[in-house]
Amino acid sequence: MTDTPDKPLKINFYNTLSHAVEPFQPIDGRNVYMYNCGPTVYDYAHIGNFRAFVFADILRRFLELAGYDVSQVMNITDVGHMTEDNLADGGGEDKMEAAATRLKEAKKSGAAPVENPDDPYQIAAYFTDAFLDDAKKLGLKIATEHDTHMPHATAFVQSAMIPMIEKLIANEHAYVADDGAVYFSVESFPAYGKLSGNTLEKLRGGAGGRVEDSHQAAKRHPGDFLLWKPDTTHKMKWDSPWGVGYPGWHIECSAMARSVLKQDVIDIHTGGEDNIFPHHECEIAQSCGSTGHAQFAKHWLHTRFLLVEGKKMSKSKGNFYTIRDLTDKGIDPVVIRYELFKAHYRSNMNFTMKGIEDAASAVQKIRGAAANFAAQAGDEVTPVENDHPVVKRFLENLADDLNMSGALAVVFEFIHDPAEHSSGPAESLAVLKKLDHVLGVLLKDDVAATSGHDEAEVLCKQLDEARANKDYAAADSIRDKLIDLGYDVKTTKEGTVATKRLA
Repeated sequence: MTDTPDKPLKINFYNTLSHAVEPFQPIDGRNVYMYNCGPTVYDYAHIGNFRAFVFADILRRFLELAGYDVSQVMNITDVGHMTEDNLADGGGEDKMEAAATRLKEAKKSGAAPVENPDDPYQIAAYFTDAFLDDAKKLGLKIATEHDTHMPHATAFVQSAMIPMIEKLIANEHAYVADDGAVYFSVESFPAYGKLSGNTLEKLRGGAGGRVEDSHQAAKRHPGDFLLWKPDTTHKMKWDSPWGVGYPGWHIECSAMARSVLKQDVIDIHTGGEDNIFPHHECEIAQSCGSTGHAQFAKHWLHTRFLLVEGKKMSKSKGNFYTIRDLTDKGIDPVVIRYELFKAHYRSNMNFTMKGIEDAASAVQKIRGAAANFAAQAGDEVTPVENDHPVVKRFLENLADDLNMSGALAVVFEFIHDPAEHSSGPAESLAVLKKLDHVLGVLLKDDVAATSGHDEAEVLCKQLDEARANKDYAAADSIRDKLIDLGYDVKTTKEGTVATKRLA
């Protein structure tokens, strides 16, 4: 039967906070509260971003299959995220303002995707829709719940961020500096640096000001970071007790996580490796400083960096890919999804076109097996539970810090010899559907062998008729047309089968 907290699956995750593998035990029985750092909607999200987003989706799906109810929140950052974000205060330019500058230039050549490139709200709306479109194509469950589980930072400035900053000031964790800005006092929070290893001494050399060095002089400690920036010239600004301005980047996630999940302490927080410092370190300080709790999130899980063909992704190197860059090359989004989750999340991933080809082959095998089982099973239905030997082994691998390579080995071992693990095709299909709750690669009707396109089906019949009439020239011509349309063509005892190529 399905695992529940009464019969728990022993799950272990590597916790960045403790630098150790720890047992996972939710705070609230079968309920899991999870927050994922989401996109900054100033441009199209790239595959490095989506590695972290797909990981969060796999994590959620696994926990659901294991019997937990997961409340997942992923933010939409549409203000306050700086272009130079390796320092606690950030530096350079607000990414939304940078997008406005970039798109105003693009409009001169008619290439801007928004009517008014000077309006950051239009920019945010456009790139939010683009992100959701990509996310849905990749099968991210959170994207279908975006109205309630993907909060926009701009919607929480006055209702959540300003009150949290006021609470931090009242708790003596924050102060209003001589320059009018509000800073978090890192010296007021002894645990600051535990997540990243950046001690206050390491930060004493300077954590960076927001553009002007004069702001550093206003701080009590160089590592103090910005909570509110007074700035009447900023494109996105709000009234506050400290003047018209906008929030610091880090306060956004602290406020939204608490407001939407309605928990002072959550079970899981995820993000990319680059979020560890400063963003997540600052989130912990703010959240704990405002609530008085010793923890903000029990488990911190981070994906490692993604390389492309062995190199850091860069537009100048020509190896920078968005999801639409790849789909424009004819690559199925499900293949991209598979490629992004097949490596362990705590290892650097090397994204290659050869890897995409291998991923396409793997997805075809899984879909082909499902189609086979479905054709043989007919109307027969055989439900299976988590204690089925194949499902159990699959879950046990994922329970080991999301060991995806081990879980996939179980999948392909099963596909290679289903008779050894099931009583028949109906049971085999049910097992594969169960595993796909996590993988998310099967077609909705679980049939992949036939094309599903009228034109291809008609051409397959015409090809069979041409062969039956020994008109081999016509048969070859039809076969070539199917190949040109993007199908792999096979001759079976039942006739010609055309399968849409995935990459």
